Amino acid sequence: MVVHLRKIMPKRVFQNLKKHEEKCELRRIKKIACDPSFLKDIKQKELDDIFSSPSIEQEWIKEREEINLLKITDRAHGVNHGDRRALYYLIKHFNPHSVLEVGTHIGASTVHIALALKKNGGSERKLISLDIYDVNSLNTKIYSHLGVTHAPLEMMRTIGCDSFVKFITCPSLEYMKTCDSKFDFIFLDGDHSAKTVYREIVYASRLLNKNGTILLHDYFPSLKPLWSNGYVVFGPCLAVCRLIDEGVPINAMPLGMLPWPTKMNSNRTSLALLSRND
Repeated sequence: MVVHLRKIMPKRVFQNLKKHEEKCELRRIKKIACDPSFLKDIKQKELDDIFSSPSIEQEWIKEREEINLLKITDRAHGVNHGDRRALYYLIKHFNPHSVLEVGTHIGASTVHIALALKKNGGSERKLISLDIYDVNSLNTKIYSHLGVTHAPLEMMRTIGCDSFVKFITCPSLEYMKTCDSKFDFIFLDGDHSAKTVYREIVYASRLLNKNGTILLHDYFPSLKPLWSNGYVVFGPCLAVCRLIDEGVPINAMPLGMLPWPTKMNSNRTSLALLSRND
């Protein structure tokens, strides 16, 4: 129904309708206590240093050759190539031992997280990638339908990361509510609806080790378009705003403009880090 309306409605009308719907659904969610005390306090200077790091850039140039062999496409509506590079830089810098990725999709971001972990210590690290679909199923071959020749697990084997990467098929909220593991870095890129992201952030905060990091995808500051297509994903920003309105001491830090291209002839990214705001 939503897809049909999007085709026949003027873009602005559809976007306003979608925003109203997201706000209404979010209001129906009961308040959940959120404790961000284990969240890392990140400063803008640190972010600037990460993306201008000559040492990480040199490592990236070497890794890019291996990544290119996997022929990961941007046409599958996943994380674009510029954002994937940013993700590699973040993992390299923060040096997490354990990472949770919510939303495997075709495994594009998974590859970049895994390679950075491998560079930082390999088998001593852990990456769990979560999706509601069995992304490695040889029966459905979801990855093939999305224009990718290799399943995420096959890509992990190709780049020598399968020993420390685990794929789990489960709804994010179900997994995060019952998970007894802790993580240093959590990437939220699954269901982008406000009602889900609100709860994901709360549960992710409970799963963090001290000074852990939460990264959001599709965060549109002030609910404004980032690119020329005028499209906005409302959920992540609405979820963060509600938590702040509830008095939770957190702050979203959009990565803004990256030093390299992302999509639509721009350097803009929708990635945003959550920071403790004491």
